[in-house]
Amino acid sequence: MDTKHPHHDGSDLYLSTSSPELGELVEFKVRTPIDFPIEKAFIRIYHDSEPRTFEMSLISTSPWEKWWSVKAPVINLVAQYRFLFVGKTGYHWLNAAGIFPFDVTSANDFQIFAKPKYPQWINKSVFYQIFPDRFASSGKVRKVPKHFVPREWNDLPKGKDKTTGIEYFGGDLDGVLQHLDYIDDLGVTGIYFTPFFPASSTHRYDASSFYKVDPLLGGDDALIALSKAAKKKGIRIMGDLTTNHCGAANPWIKKALKDRKSEERGFFYWDKAIPHGYEGWWGLASLPKLNYNSQKLRKLMWASKNSVVRKWLRAPYYMAGWRIDVGNMTGRYKDQDLNREVMRGIRDVMDQENPDAWLVAENADHFPADLDGFGWHGTMNYNGFMRPVWGWLQENPEVEGGFFGLPTDVPQFTGREMVSAMQMFNGGVPWRALVASMLLLNSHDTARFRNVVGGSVSRHFAGMGLLLTYPGVPSIFAGDELGLKGAWGEDSRRTINWEDQSTWDHNFHDLVQKLISIRKNSHALAYGGLRWLSIEDDYVAYLRESDEESVVVVVARAKTKIEIDLAAIGYEIDGVLFGPALTGTAISGETSAAEVMIIKLRESSK
Repeated sequence: MDTKHPHHDGSDLYLSTSSPELGELVEFKVRTPIDFPIEKAFIRIYHDSEPRTFEMSLISTSPWEKWWSVKAPVINLVAQYRFLFVGKTGYHWLNAAGIFPFDVTSANDFQIFAKPKYPQWINKSVFYQIFPDRFASSGKVRKVPKHFVPREWNDLPKGKDKTTGIEYFGGDLDGVLQHLDYIDDLGVTGIYFTPFFPASSTHRYDASSFYKVDPLLGGDDALIALSKAAKKKGIRIMGDLTTNHCGAANPWIKKALKDRKSEERGFFYWDKAIPHGYEGWWGLASLPKLNYNSQKLRKLMWASKNSVVRKWLRAPYYMAGWRIDVGNMTGRYKDQDLNREVMRGIRDVMDQENPDAWLVAENADHFPADLDGFGWHGTMNYNGFMRPVWGWLQENPEVEGGFFGLPTDVPQFTGREMVSAMQMFNGGVPWRALVASMLLLNSHDTARFRNVVGGSVSRHFAGMGLLLTYPGVPSIFAGDELGLKGAWGEDSRRTINWEDQSTWDHNFHDLVQKLISIRKNSHALAYGGLRWLSIEDDYVAYLRESDEESVVVVVARAKTKIEIDLAAIGYEIDGVLFGPALTGTAISGETSAAEVMIIKLRESSK
């Protein structure tokens, strides 16, 4: 447990600044338990890739811990560092992966960037993911492509047959506008739309153009109207961009196939061994892979004044940022790896166009090196959050298609295994990338979490408790707050029945609404660090501590006894934000089922 070991993270409690100027002296702090064997403490920080060691000073001592501090210069854009604790019989290293009584490599060093922080508004944000065809329909008559298969609004998606991807339910942006009050009342502050570009599928990841909104969704005018209305309510809108590929109906690939001497020919990878002649995402002809060796393509996508990336960040659309589809695959092909050039290029122009825009990438298999601070601000945190939580909270899962990409059923994790997986992820990325990553229990690409827990409302709510209190930017897939189900990706893309609300889990909605409010109004949950306090098979507890507030979050997955001594770490209960009434210096009792507690703390008066 972190409270029994030395601790440091990238939050404001431990750094005088997480975005210094080059050459600036930064104060680094670390805390050690009172009984930890230590005589001297040091920071080891790289300067021009050479390690430099600075001795730390003991700045405070209490009955339960010591605080150490040192000021060291940051002379490179990225500074890697870790701490050395020397005792009478040996030494320990502390890095982002934990504490070790032996030498370690620099792979999991803490990292600080001499670069402005991620957009600060994301700290208190809660996003709502909308799959445009399935959220709400305005009822307006649209000219539907002949190859689309119309469905009644309250039908279930079929999936797993030839209609997958072309089922048309008729959701549109005007429908979202009509239900914007519902979204606002839930308390979310941002909407993340899966692609809204015209395409040959209703999934729209096969864009036939990146320059306009699909007329089936209401066209550009619908997005402009929605953006204006959302802005008045303080709701930001974020788009989804496929930098890895376009659609087979896109004029780029059509011209490239027609004219081998065209500039567009260089936008793609060509291979005579492939039946359709060009590389596609997962080999699909419908999704031609983009080749960023083409400077012209780079200009069109991000580099030019009127590029795709820039266009939608400006008036009259005012997008708050981009989610990049399969960001880990973008620019990577066989012996070529242009990924870093692409992501840094996109980030640079976004910083120029709107430094407040958020750039988050899907990185499903998780390449830690992609989160180096100079490209994507963060990732969709499947590996470091969703998957561990699925494994810990799952109960008689009603899930098809394996464990999110693995040919195996959803595993059963202990509390320790879940936390170890989270810490493994956290140790591989900078703190700034962790807190700028999108948290999710599920998405349009996965089973619904209500299915993962076999329909258990209490376990679903335990997952929501984790989602809305863990470091990162929570994202709720539309309908999750109503108990919507789905056994796999396409099945999860169900519509919301707005006419018959008797199908809704209203009590669950209200509880989620309460958690969202707590998240938005808690300084510790928005800005605090992360220390694990107790890790058991059936419950976990962690501290979120900022310079203004400290809270402890307890999440149980089943009936269990909870015993946590807060006095041992210098805290007592200051109030309960969520959960049963408690006072004193201990969290003690027995849950009847899965449960969530969020408890405000103050320093012990004893």
